[in-house]
This record gives sequence, structure tokens and C-alpha cells, in this order.
Amino acid sequence: MSPSLAAMRSGSSYVCTACRTRSLATRRTTPRNATYSTASVQVRRPINVAIIGSGPAGFYSAYRLLKRLPDARITMFEQLPVPYGLARYGVAPDHPEVKKCTETLITVAQEQPINFNFVGNCPIGPGKGELPLTAITPYFDATLFAYGASKDKRLGIPGEDLKGVVSARSFVGWYNGLPEYADLPVDLTAGDTAVVIGQGNVALDVTRILLAPLDELRKTDINEETIEALSRSRVRDVKVIGRRGPLQAPYTIKELRELMNLPDVGFAPPPEGWEDLLQIPRKKLPRQLKRIAELLEKGSKTGSDSSAKAWQLGYLRSPAAFLSQGGEHLDAVGFEKTEYARPLSELLTGDPQSDLNALRAAKVQSTGRKSLVHANLAFRSVGYQSEPLPGMSEIGVPFDAARGVIPNDRWGRVLSPTEGVGGVAAALTAGHVPGMYAAGWVKRGPTGVIASTMDDAFLTADVVAGDWEGHARFMNHGDGLEMKEGYDGVRRELESRSIRSVSWSDWEKIDVEERRRGKKRGKEREKIRRVDEMLALLDS
Repeated sequence: MSPSLAAMRSGSSYVCTACRTRSLATRRTTPRNATYSTASVQVRRPINVAIIGSGPAGFYSAYRLLKRLPDARITMFEQLPVPYGLARYGVAPDHPEVKKCTETLITVAQEQPINFNFVGNCPIGPGKGELPLTAITPYFDATLFAYGASKDKRLGIPGEDLKGVVSARSFVGWYNGLPEYADLPVDLTAGDTAVVIGQGNVALDVTRILLAPLDELRKTDINEETIEALSRSRVRDVKVIGRRGPLQAPYTIKELRELMNLPDVGFAPPPEGWEDLLQIPRKKLPRQLKRIAELLEKGSKTGSDSSAKAWQLGYLRSPAAFLSQGGEHLDAVGFEKTEYARPLSELLTGDPQSDLNALRAAKVQSTGRKSLVHANLAFRSVGYQSEPLPGMSEIGVPFDAARGVIPNDRWGRVLSPTEGVGGVAAALTAGHVPGMYAAGWVKRGPTGVIASTMDDAFLTADVVAGDWEGHARFMNHGDGLEMKEGYDGVRRELESRSIRSVSWSDWEKIDVEERRRGKKRGKEREKIRRVDEMLALLDS
């Protein structure tokens, strides 16, 4: 069960049962130098908030806002007909416990139907079938951007567009049923070796899906089309290669252990040997890194020589080029060998936290030596990236393209130099764009897990609530006394543009149908992969 709204309304900190992570609700979330208008001491009427995005950052923000301001009015916008974003389309299908965080939004929608509206199938933009930001903001006091990271980072090396080079993000979307990638041209029959570039948890998810027993995957909500494609796969060997060493790789011990425990899948240790890669006696390692080192050295119960499938971690190799004999299809991946810029032992100080930080941040440098891995399939898994929404500049919201975030004061208030004192000092005195906030990856960058996104969303929501209660300036220069139309105004905009939006009750119909299809196959759900099919179901 999700926490009830009754629990949300209490003033104390609580534990979210979806992620079992303690909220940071009780800590101070307002900077000491914050200033607020004192022109009115009247109690403000209910706030109207537009939340752009229905993934974890969005639904945790809504959840927290309704805890702090129980009479708030929230309208949530989502470009797809279905909610949950990364929780639905990014979490691996064999991790159903992580997806339980979606119960948070169910709680909000079911217990606060008057205060919450979901507007699905509503892309933001100026085109046909899209809703411009300028058609949203006039009806609200605040807009909270929580739309995540919709693109993946590129390596910027030769051959990146060859057939056989696939972004991990698109592959994850493909096996999770994301409509955008329903027809992803990924050929799992091209060869028996696949290379995954990057060693984060997404890279390990990709590896696990490629190698996991199909009988186990069939029990999950992975789509039948994906199962069929995986059943034809010739991939038997997956090499997961990173630029730095085993102590710097961003994987978690949980993800490593899952791969080590895959039945009938062997683990091949790296060719350099653990001593050369780790360089430090295990007893001197911080506890977190010691556990990772011990797990890596122990390996899997199944030997790589005796197993039908195997995987290997490769370290200190920086991707240099994707290579092709004919210029069309991938044949090999070229790497440049790297080395630690300083011996790892020189980074130790004896303080566990300092040692952990230093070892995690250890830098590498090129040796100039090159190597080659023959493969017909390669996955680029070096991170996600946020993009600006069309029309943000028109409502005064900037975007930092270099960092891939909306500039903010780390509390979630959107900042713009035009709101500061101006002149030479503008960059140093950027002011809060009234009523504009950000949460999640578009606020801090694509790092962390869902639990950390929850804390981040709670922080932003607390700041919105504090600003409202402190009579700060919000959108449209309102004094907080005149009620904004909120969803009622947006509904007219949708109708005038003939946008077939999807309500929460519409989503519940899709949910019921997906569960019905899944039950026939002995699993929780079978996702509908195409938007047209979702809408046809609703209009039938």
C-alpha cells in the first residue's frame, strides 16, 4: 500500500513504502537570505500548479505538494497517453519492486480526484496536436518542470551511426514497450558477440536482458514481441567495457550480484587480472568498495568455459571508433587503452569517506595503445540528457544546454539573469523566475536512482509550498487572491486545438486492458506499445 494522504497531511517525516527511503521533509528547504513580499498578510487561496511530466519527479512532486498544501490544485501534463515515465519505461521488467513507486500517483489520483487532473497524450509544443507552454501558464500560479531526460548522450566518435550501433536508452525503451521505439531496428541475429560501452546500472540492465533465461523474462511485463526477438537472438557473449577501473565504475553491488547469479551464465574476469586493476589490499578499501571488489573477485558459480552464455567486464578502455568493412554495418569496436593518472594507493588518506570519494573520482589518461573487439552489435550506454521544451524561452525559462538542465538555485527555483540586477553582474545575480520550478533530472542532471529523485522532488515541492505560504511573487504577477482557472482553462485550450487528451479515468481503462492481456499470459500486464492502439481502445 502507498502512504495515504492522511499521512501526507501530518507534519512529521514519514517513510515512503514504495521506495522505503526516509523523506527529507523535516530539513530546512528555504535559504536564509530568501525574501518575500509582505504586501499582503491575507491567507492565500488554493494554489494552482501545472506539472510538466508524470514520471517519478512529477508524481513525487504532486504527492508532496498535496501534503504541504492539501487544497492545492494540480494539473499534470504528459506527452504519452499513459503516466509514470521512467518508472514504466525505464525500470527493467525483472525489477517489479522498483515499479511499486507508481502507487504514489495512484494514491494522489484516487484520494484527491477534485484536486488532481491528468492530461495525457498532450505533447508540449507549437505544432498540430501539441499544446504550447504559452497556452498553459496563464491559467496557473506555478509551473513545475519535471519531464526528465528524453535523449541519450553520444560518444562523438567515428562510425556512431553504423547499423548495429544502438543507444542503450532506445534498447531499454524497446524492451519496455515505449511507443517511440516499438519498431527499433535492433538485429540480435547479426553475431554472437555484443559490446556494451559504459558500466552503469543501465548497461548492466541491457546485459542482463540479453543473457537472461527467457522463461524468467516471460513472467515479467516485458512485451511478447521482445520475447520473440530475444528467442531468435544469437548473442552469447557480452563485453561490458568502461573507460576507468572497477572501483570507479558507476554500477551498484545489487546490479552486479544479479548478473553474477544469472543461471547458466558465466562470468569471465578481465584479462589484466584483479590485482593490477584494484592495486589496493582489500582490507584498506572503504567498506562499499571492498564489497564490490570481493564480489568481482568471487565471480559467478558458473564458469565461462562451461556455460552457454557469458559476460565480461573490461576496464581502462576508452571507445575510439566503430569500424565497418563495408561502411554500413558494424564489424568491430576500436578502443584506446587508458591508465590511472596516479597510483590508486597514493589517493588513500586513512579516512574512509575521503578515500571513497578519492577512489571513485580517480582520473585516467590515455596510453596511446589501441585494441579491437570484433562485434556486430554495440550499445552506447554513457548517460541520458535533457533537452529544452519548445517555447520555454517565450515564458522566460532558460536552459543550460552544456549541462543539460534548467538553471536553478538547487532548491528548484528556476533562475534567469534577466530576473537579477542586470549588467555585468547579471550572471552572478540571477533571480528567480516567478512561479517557475524544476525537479528531477532536468533540475540536477541524469544521476541517481528513483529514491534520490523522490527526495529531490520533495525538496522542490517544499520550496513551492514555502514560497506560496511566504507570499512570494508567482506567475502572472498575481497577488494570490484571485483564483486561477487551472484545468478548466486548459480544457478550453485543448478543445480549441482538437487535442484528444487522456484523463486519469481513460488511463485506468488502458491499465485494465493491459492487465487483462497480461493475465492471459500468466503475468501482471502486457503493455500496449502503440499510441494509436491506446486511443482506439478508449474510443471504441
